[in-house]
Order: sequence, then structure tokens, then C-alpha cells
Amino acid sequence: MSIEVGSIVEGKVTGITNFGAFVELGNGKTGLVHISEVADAYVKDINDFLKQNDMVKVKVINVSDGKIGLSIKQADPNRSAKSTGGGRPPRGGGHNRRRPSPLGLEDKLTRFLKDSDERQQALRKSQDSKRGGRGAR
Repeated sequence: MSIEVGSIVEGKVTGITNFGAFVELGNGKTGLVHISEVADAYVKDINDFLKQNDMVKVKVINVSDGKIGLSIKQADPNRSAKSTGGGRPPRGGGHNRRRPSPLGLEDKLTRFLKDSDERQQALRKSQDSKRGGRGAR
């Protein structure tokens, strides 16, 4: 069996790591499916998608220096409808936050001034309490 870039072959998952899964393609050849190539959805734990000894259809995406790069999601374009798990969380650390509506310059400036005034008041209050009240030295 010839391993060529672009070919779709079937193989058996022989090992699972935190960065991907090793798939035996036959003729003693083994390739790696990187975790980013397992599913269209964000894959936090590869064990949610693959198990040892699973038979999977993979696409050969690169071959270099005896290493074979594989992709499950490129082998089956309909896989995203079948995949399980949540999508990638939004950037910025928020998990279920709604994206704020775009603000105009005036709104941003008003918000900045309000926040700045609140911080200044808190700072003054803190300093005054350390001095023993207004005007005390």
C-alpha cells in the first residue's frame, strides 16, 4: 500500500497522547493525527473523540523524514455534524459571555471618565484614611 499525500486510508488507533493519536496504516507504517486534526470542534480531551483500537478513516496530509501526518476531519467533510463536544470557548477567558455591542467613541470616552473618577475617589479615600482624615498631617 502506497502512502501518498492526499490519499484517504483506513487505519487502527494504536496509541493516544495529549497531543494526538497514532494510527497504524498497514505495512508497519504509523502516522500521527494531531489533536487539531481530529474534529472541526475544539478538542480539549482527545479521549472524548477516539479510543484505542478504533478503526478510523484518515487523510494523509504530509509525509516528511519518515513521519506521516494524518487528518481525520479532512478525510470526512461531514464529520463536523457527527462530532460531539462543545465548540471553542471565546477568546478572552469568558465562557458564556455575550460579545458587547460595538461602542462609539463618545460611549467609550464616557465610560473611561466614569471609571477614572471612581478610581480617583477610591484612591483619595484610601489616602485620607491613612492620614487621619481630610487635611490632617
